[in-house]
Amino acid sequence: MKPTLLVLAAGMGSRYGTLKQLDGVGPSGETIMDYSIYDAVRAGFGKVVFVIRRDFEKDFNEKILSKYKGVVDVATVFQSLDCLPAGYSVPEGREKPWGTNHAILVAKDAVNTPFAVINADDFYGKESFEILAKALISLEGKKNNYCIVGYRLGNTLSESGTVSRGVCHTDNNGCLSTVEEHYEIHRKDGQVIFKNQTTGEFNSIDENLPVSMNMWGFTPDYFVHSESDFKVFLDGCNGNLKAEYGIPTMVNKLIQTKTATIKVLDTPCKWFGVTYKEDRPMVVSKIESLVAAGVYPKKLF
Repeated sequence: MKPTLLVLAAGMGSRYGTLKQLDGVGPSGETIMDYSIYDAVRAGFGKVVFVIRRDFEKDFNEKILSKYKGVVDVATVFQSLDCLPAGYSVPEGREKPWGTNHAILVAKDAVNTPFAVINADDFYGKESFEILAKALISLEGKKNNYCIVGYRLGNTLSESGTVSRGVCHTDNNGCLSTVEEHYEIHRKDGQVIFKNQTTGEFNSIDENLPVSMNMWGFTPDYFVHSESDFKVFLDGCNGNLKAEYGIPTMVNKLIQTKTATIKVLDTPCKWFGVTYKEDRPMVVSKIESLVAAGVYPKKLF
């Protein structure tokens, strides 16, 4: 069994203002996503499923999918507002996509093995895919045992501005208990600090705490939980046209009801991404360094 990689590529970066997923940052025009696919394939993933919007299918096929021919089995699925359970319709005035867990749901017919979920525009690192692949292979045939790769907070900061991060709190077994959002995190005078939302003051925080960068591991039974819960979510929207059905919504419910456990996996990797437009030169430079160090070839595919 080889696990599947599910790539969430339907979103546009609100702050960056372009289709980040198609933006070349490598020496031969590679996208950040290309590096994730390369790392996943050499870590043992056997199939890649992309969740995209139908309106950039042509661009995606020409600039992205064509590269992977003969490298790995690929499939695309489309996230759209009208991908809803029978008996439900898009509320009048709704424009915002339904969220990341809805993006997972639209892929249910394309995935039949333990699978990883990642963002298309984040750089996760070689070792993270190895760690996650090993965990997913061990989950074959199991249910309700999931995982998340927890990045050390200090390895996820932006040099161009502050960031928000979800800190992963764990129980005695190293499983996720809660995710606590922290805001305006940055490094100052050698310390990592965040803005306390109650006092308005900046407090220091341990830079080795695990945080979620949306790198999850699930088994196919997760689709069953999500399908039934999505209806509960839709019933509870009460006319809120911006309500989002995110992965943390589903995960928190599974934890609180003791339906599933989510193991937090440590990674030594540095995460980076284009949170701000100013981050792009830094990403290009970091990839150049990794190529120079022999971690990646000059041309991936």
